[in-house]
Amino acid sequence: MAEQVLVRGEQVRRVAVASAIGTTIEWYDYFIYSTATALVFNKLFFPSLSPASGTLAAFATLGVGFVARPLGGIVWGHFGDRVGRKAMLVASLVLMGLATAAVGVLPTFAQAGVLAPVLLVVLRVLQGISAGGEWGGAALMAVEHAPPGRRGRYGSFSQIGVPAGLIIAQLVFFAVTSSLSPEAFRSWGWRVPFLVSLVLVVVGLVIRLRVAESPVFAQLRQTGERSRVPIVDVLRRRPREVTVAALSFIANTALGYVFFAYLLSYGTSVLKLSSTTMLVEIIVGSVVWLVSIIAGAIWSDRVGRKRVYLVGSVLLVVWSIPFFLLVDTRQPWLLGVAVVVLNLGLGATYGPQSALFAELFEPRYRYSGASFAYAVGAVLGGGFAPLIATALQTSTGTSLSVSLYMVAVALISLGAVLAFPRSPVTTG
Repeated sequence: MAEQVLVRGEQVRRVAVASAIGTTIEWYDYFIYSTATALVFNKLFFPSLSPASGTLAAFATLGVGFVARPLGGIVWGHFGDRVGRKAMLVASLVLMGLATAAVGVLPTFAQAGVLAPVLLVVLRVLQGISAGGEWGGAALMAVEHAPPGRRGRYGSFSQIGVPAGLIIAQLVFFAVTSSLSPEAFRSWGWRVPFLVSLVLVVVGLVIRLRVAESPVFAQLRQTGERSRVPIVDVLRRRPREVTVAALSFIANTALGYVFFAYLLSYGTSVLKLSSTTMLVEIIVGSVVWLVSIIAGAIWSDRVGRKRVYLVGSVLLVVWSIPFFLLVDTRQPWLLGVAVVVLNLGLGATYGPQSALFAELFEPRYRYSGASFAYAVGAVLGGGFAPLIATALQTSTGTSLSVSLYMVAVALISLGAVLAFPRSPVTTG
């Protein structure tokens, strides 16, 4: 018996590590696109436009990936509920890695004309499809392997992959921009972070192929209780849960992309701060985000998912106005305070999410429900947040308009969190 418990514990830890490393690699791929969009894509793929219009166009390609995410959620969710969680995790990682590496060898507008931005959009769509199913699989593998009473803690391993991937992406860009001249970076250096993805994907595949299938899905397969068309079943049986889950995620993803995508562009182009300063600030904020995710997830095991989510949602509403007031001082330490507090709110609303979304849906259509809700929330929130923020600031000439936008989306999510059921829909 003791030996079985030991084996079981080792298996759970292996799944947790695989979820963390796999999602870190997946989101590294996703975030280097965001960083490159803020730094160079406007000049490389939309050079005929004015700087402001080029930035808008570049951020529009960023949003295209989000539009594709619900499709990814449906596709990966269907096969994740029919074939298995593990197989979909492997497939999504391969797709993301290949699409990301391909961006690194794309011709620019100067080399291929209009074909260059077209290919960029196609690869961004493939990234979006991959991301639409990646999170659900990683989250469910971690949560469904978790010991009783520790779903939040183990679910956080899939969540920390987001800030961890962002941190690595920023560090890689920091290393490249610091070691190259601006001309060399624009010429070829920006490609390096994308090509590094190939190495990371191989590492992720080795790790993910070694983990066991989710015991919850294994039981479904054994009993034959799998849904024939999971997305149809979940939308018919749990429409309220899908809706409130999607709306609850709007603020986290919108304010998250304002932080790590728009803020980089705003700081360098509007405030005229160096890219090095802005990358350092984003790295600091991302570290705080990662730590607060873990703290929020563990706390949710003790006091409940809804309560932690509520605290984070209120903080996002309250901090949206002071955020840009501090950023606009151009003082690095005040900018640091702005991003640290914002990321405490992001962590509290992201840490418990894996366990919370899993507990909203029955196992037979859980992958579809969780993935679709997550993907729709990402589209409504983060999909075009940098584009909207850029358009607001450009048209009004003040960051206050961006802050008011942040307040609006944060209030929507706060309302959705209040509508969450007090206890899990399912404990299976």
